[in-house]
Amino acid sequence: MGSLVSFSKWLSKWFTVAVILWAAFNYALPATSSWVIPNTAYLLGLILFGMGLTLTTEDFKRIAKRPIPVVLGTVAHYVIMPGLAWLLCMIFHLKGATAAGVILVGSCPSGTSSSVMAFLSGGDVALDVSIETLSTLLAPLMIPTLLSFLAGQYVSVPAQSLFLSTLRIVVVPIILGVLVHSIFGKKIDAIIKIMPLISQAAILLIVGAVVMLHNLCGYALGFGFSKILGLEEPQQKAITFEVGMQDSSLGATLAMKYFVPQAAIPSTIFSIWHNISGSILSSWWKNHSKNN
Repeated sequence: MGSLVSFSKWLSKWFTVAVILWAAFNYALPATSSWVIPNTAYLLGLILFGMGLTLTTEDFKRIAKRPIPVVLGTVAHYVIMPGLAWLLCMIFHLKGATAAGVILVGSCPSGTSSSVMAFLSGGDVALDVSIETLSTLLAPLMIPTLLSFLAGQYVSVPAQSLFLSTLRIVVVPIILGVLVHSIFGKKIDAIIKIMPLISQAAILLIVGAVVMLHNLCGYALGFGFSKILGLEEPQQKAITFEVGMQDSSLGATLAMKYFVPQAAIPSTIFSIWHNISGSILSSWWKNHSKNN
């Protein structure tokens, strides 16, 4: 078990390199991960179960004790990223399934990668996890609503089916993870320690200009939003990652299920890019932090 924990820490450190190498390998040999496509929902469920497994009642109490930063960060995420996605579709004249795919990934909650980047950059991890938890739990409501409002002109949006699927894919695994943690407590500490490794492996298996611009503008606006609020540097870092990073695996899964394969392309590209950009930003912040 100790070797797995060590490998997990090593993979976290070199995750950017791993993502690039894995993407290049699959570009050369696409059949390697072809089996993943019909199973992305299960892999995503595993990632979110791992997220639930690491949550405790203290995480939810923290949201209740510090609701304003958490709520503001969640609002910023669900306003900035979907709005940017829609605006970029207008600017680049994207239509149909491609536009719907861009808006879909923009409407997803922040992914588990954001917590990793916040930790590596010296950000407020507790705030990051709180925003991630709230934005993820709201996903079944927010995704269908935002898609109907912003992407309804491009494709027919099955709002009710999207709500039920997101509920099943996102909320159920998290609740199961929380229940398992509550029941078994410290007995599963060893499993929790290697959950980052399992999640990262799943992300690697699931792994353009519009997507890059979407992500970078999300960082910039999230940072600017936190600056305007007068938050401290660690909180600025947390909100920047929570706004700019998306659960692109969820976007790809829903795109494949309810639209056409073309709609999953933006989420797939985002999955690779936001881990690269997030790693670079977290490393830069860590080396240039005022506290260092």
